[in-house]
Amino acid sequence: MRQAPFLLAAALLASACAPVLTQQSPKPSSAQTMSPSQEAFLRDYAETRRFMSGRPVNPRITPDEKTVLFLRGQPRAPVQTLFAFDVATGQTRELLTPEAILQGGEETLSPEEKARRERMRVSARGFTSYQLSEDGASLLVPLSGRLYLVERASGKSTELKTGAGVIDPRFSSDGKHVGYVRDNDVFRLEVASNTEHRVTQGGTAARTHGLAEFVAQEEMSRFSGWWWSPDAKSIAYTESDTSGVEQLSIIDVMHPERGAEDSAYPRPGKANAKVRLGVIPATGGNTVWVKWDAEAYPYLATVVWPKKGPLTVLVQNRTQTEQKLLAVDPASGATRELLTEKDGAWLELEQSFPQWVDEGFLWYTERNGGPEVELRSADGALVRSLVKPEAGLRGFVRYLEKERTVYFNGGPNPTESYLWRVKDGGAPEAVRPGTTGEAIENGGLSKTGALLVVSHASPTSMPRTFVARADGTRVGELPSVAVEPSFVPRVEYRQVGPLQFHASLVRPREAKPGEKLPVIVEVYAGPTVTVVHKSMAAHLLSQWMADQGFLIARFDGRGTPLRGAQWQRAVHLDFSGVTLEDQAAAVQALAAEVPEVDLSRVGIEGWSFGGYMSALAALKRPDVFKAAVAGAPVVDWLDYDTHYTERYLGLPQQHPEAYEKSSLLTYARDTARPLSPLLLIHGTADDNVYFFHTLKLSDALFRAGKYHELLPLSGLTHMVPDPLITQRQYEWVMNHFKRHLAP
Repeated sequence: MRQAPFLLAAALLASACAPVLTQQSPKPSSAQTMSPSQEAFLRDYAETRRFMSGRPVNPRITPDEKTVLFLRGQPRAPVQTLFAFDVATGQTRELLTPEAILQGGEETLSPEEKARRERMRVSARGFTSYQLSEDGASLLVPLSGRLYLVERASGKSTELKTGAGVIDPRFSSDGKHVGYVRDNDVFRLEVASNTEHRVTQGGTAARTHGLAEFVAQEEMSRFSGWWWSPDAKSIAYTESDTSGVEQLSIIDVMHPERGAEDSAYPRPGKANAKVRLGVIPATGGNTVWVKWDAEAYPYLATVVWPKKGPLTVLVQNRTQTEQKLLAVDPASGATRELLTEKDGAWLELEQSFPQWVDEGFLWYTERNGGPEVELRSADGALVRSLVKPEAGLRGFVRYLEKERTVYFNGGPNPTESYLWRVKDGGAPEAVRPGTTGEAIENGGLSKTGALLVVSHASPTSMPRTFVARADGTRVGELPSVAVEPSFVPRVEYRQVGPLQFHASLVRPREAKPGEKLPVIVEVYAGPTVTVVHKSMAAHLLSQWMADQGFLIARFDGRGTPLRGAQWQRAVHLDFSGVTLEDQAAAVQALAAEVPEVDLSRVGIEGWSFGGYMSALAALKRPDVFKAAVAGAPVVDWLDYDTHYTERYLGLPQQHPEAYEKSSLLTYARDTARPLSPLLLIHGTADDNVYFFHTLKLSDALFRAGKYHELLPLSGLTHMVPDPLITQRQYEWVMNHFKRHLAP
C-alpha cells in the first residue's frame, strides 16, 4: 500500500448511484456554492494535476556529465516529451515527442502494462520512462507497447522490431542488446541487426517468465522480474506461478457486456504466487534454477547482478521477520549465505541494497533502532557503519569509492528532506544547490560525483529542479512550463502533545483571530507514509478547503515512518489502536495551543489507509470526529494482500485477534455504537483495495441501522487522474463537511 504522501485520489459521481440510506434521510440541502475564485482554483488544480504537470521529472545525467535528460509534460496535459539540458550552455532542447513517433496514431497499452503503471502510480502518458545506454550514446524509449532506439548525436529514432506489448525494456551493459518481456516470456533484440530472439519458453498468464508478481510490485517495490548478467551473456529471470492463487474478478458495472477481468490476488493466510529464479543463456537454452529453502523463505524480495559482485538475492520468510542475503553460483544454482537479518515485528525492505563495491557491499539495516548503512566484506562480515541511524536516511543515492563517501536523501527531521553526504562514517553534511531555508529536496548524482541534480520545494515555492556542481555551485535549472498557483498556502508547522507529534495547520486566508472554526483532519497514519511536509505543493488543496471556513490539520502519530523503528512498530498486531488514538490526542493538543479550534466540529478525511482511518474514526471515536469521508478504505484486513498485511498483523491463523480488532466490520456491526456522518467513496475497478471492501462496510452499516452515504466511482481504480472527476469529488467532500460541521 504505497501511497503518495499528500494525495487524496479523485472520484466520479455516477448519476445512477444514489447515496445509500439506512434510515430516514435528512432533507437534502441545496448544493453549497463556492466563490468564483475558489471554483477557478479547483478547476486549475484538477486540470494541471495539482500544478505539477509541466515540471521536469525523471532527470538523468549522461555518463560524460555534459547533458541532463528529463521528461516534461504540458501545462494542462500529462503527455510527456523527452528533453536535454546542456550543462555548458544552460540551454534546453526537445529531443523527441510522442507525436513524432505515433504520427497521429493513438497510444495503446496492454493490460499488463496498465497494471504495472497502476502499481508504480504512473498516470502520465506519452514517454513515462527511458533507458540510457551505459556509454550514453543511445536512448531506449518505450511508447504504446513498442520500443524506439534514439541516437543522441543525430537524434535519429528507429522502431525496434519487437512486436506489440513490450514490458520492462533494458539495454545490456555493452549496449548491443535490448531485453524485455512480451507474451509472458523474456526476449532479446540484437540492436545492430534489429532482430528479435526469444530467450525463455513456455510462459503463460498463470506462469509468467520475467514479470514481477503482484505483491512484488505493489509492496516490495520490485517492479522487474528479469536481470542482465554484467557480461550480457546470461539473463536471470523469475517464474511466477499463480495457478494456486485465489482469483478475484473486476466487472465494469457500466458495461457488464464486457465480462469480468480476473486477477491473482493473494489474501492473508492464503496461497501466494510460487516464485523461483532461473539463469539462462541470453541466446536461450536450458535454465539453471537457483536453490534456496523456498518453504522457509518464500518471498524473493530483491535480485541484483552487479559487476563487482556475484548474482545476489534477498529472500524473506512469510511474516517478514527473517531474511537471508544469498550469493548465487549461476552455473549450478547453488547459494551461500552472506548474512541473516531478524526482527521481532518485521523487517523493512530497501531495494537499493545490497550495493556491491570493491571492499564488499553496502547493506541496509534497522538493527540499531533506525535506518543505517553498513559496509560489509565480501563474505558478509561487518566492517563498519557508514550512515548512522540518527542521520535519517530515506533514500540511497550513490557511493563514491575513491572518496569513501555515501550520498543519500533524507535528514533527521521527518518534515524536511535534503541531499547529504557522509565520508568514512562521519557526520552528515547537507549538499544544497544554492538553496536556503526549510525545504523538501531530493538529489541525484553523476557517477564521478562531479554533477548534481536536485529537486527543491519549500513551504513558499513549488518544485524546481537545479543542476549543480559537487560543491553546491548552481549550474542552471531545468525549465518548467507549469501553471503556477494563484496563492501561497498559509501553513503553520508545530509539534503537539507529550509525544511531540509533527503537525501542520492551514487557516483561512481571511480568518479572524479568535474566531472558532470547524476542523478537518487530513489523515493517512499508516506505517509507510508521513503527511506533514515543508512543502507548498502539499498544502495547496488544504488552503482551498480552509478558505471555505475550516482549519485544516495533519498529524503524524505513532506507526508512521521516519521517527525510528520503535515508533513505527507501535502498530504491530493492531491497526486500530495508537493510530486512531494519536489522531484524537493530537486534535486535543492542537486545541490547547490554538484557541480557534472548535472541538465540537472536527471532521476527518483520507484515502486508502487514510480512508480506513477516517471510517475507523467515525465508528470508534464519534465523540471526537463528528463527520468523516473515507476514500477507498481497507475494511477487513483479511481482504487485503499478504505481503503488506501479514507484515504488520501477522498470519491470521496465528493472530486472529489482530484482524478482529483491526477490522472496520467489528465496529460497524455493533448496533449500540453510534456513527458519525460518513461518506464512502470507492472506485469500482480498484484492483488494489477492491470495491467489495466498501460494499461490505456499507452492508454491515445498513444491517446495523446506521445511516451513511456511498458514492461508487464507475470504472475507476485506486489511482484516479481524470481532472473533471477530481473537481467533482472535492466538491462532494466539502459539501459533506459543510452540511455536518456548519454552525
